[in-house]
Amino acid sequence: MLFSALFFGLISSLHCIGMCGPIAMMLPVDHKNPTKKALQILTYHLGRLTAYGFLGLAFGLLGKGLFIAGFQQNISIAVGVLMIIIAIVPEKVFAQYNFSKPIYKVISSIKSSLGNQFKRKTFDALFSIGFLNGLLPCGLVYAALFGAIAMQNEVLGVAYMLLYGIGTIPLMSVVVYASGFMSFPLRSKLQRIIPIITIGIGILFILRGLSLGIPFISPAEQSLFVQANPNCH
Repeated sequence: MLFSALFFGLISSLHCIGMCGPIAMMLPVDHKNPTKKALQILTYHLGRLTAYGFLGLAFGLLGKGLFIAGFQQNISIAVGVLMIIIAIVPEKVFAQYNFSKPIYKVISSIKSSLGNQFKRKTFDALFSIGFLNGLLPCGLVYAALFGAIAMQNEVLGVAYMLLYGIGTIPLMSVVVYASGFMSFPLRSKLQRIIPIITIGIGILFILRGLSLGIPFISPAEQSLFVQANPNCH
């Protein structure tokens, strides 16, 4: 399940091109120095990965708390269901409810800080742009965070989000080098794959929680979770 994050990140980057692509294309990088440009782009990605890592830590701890409370199987099933809901419900429906409204001021502050960083051409500014970019609301990042919760461990939660972020790097880097590499019609067709992959990963989480005894996909409960009260002799 952990490495599903890498594949999910790769597929999600098709969505990122449309949502975060403009930010990547506006990065204050040195286009005349290829080596410096590559290091600057890497610094930007390092900032995003750092943000994802912190989010993975927070949600991994949340999952650990739920695990200790005895909800281990239910967590995985609930995460799978939520992923499927995110995949099949159009974004405009979620937009009507404005789930980010409770933290609107925080998001507004992040966007304001992000804009200020574009005025600088230093490595710390690029890191900050990546970090703040990683904190912006995104449905597919939410889905990945559900996966981090299902890891039920802070270390695995961080690992899940880092792998997700690494998966987004290839296409997001290409955007910086060649903004017109992919036509809009082609991008639209490829984006249709995203819900299918998200649903597939959601189903895997549901099967994992059901503990059907299927090796690697739905292991038996005793293989899947650490016993809360191990037998000591």
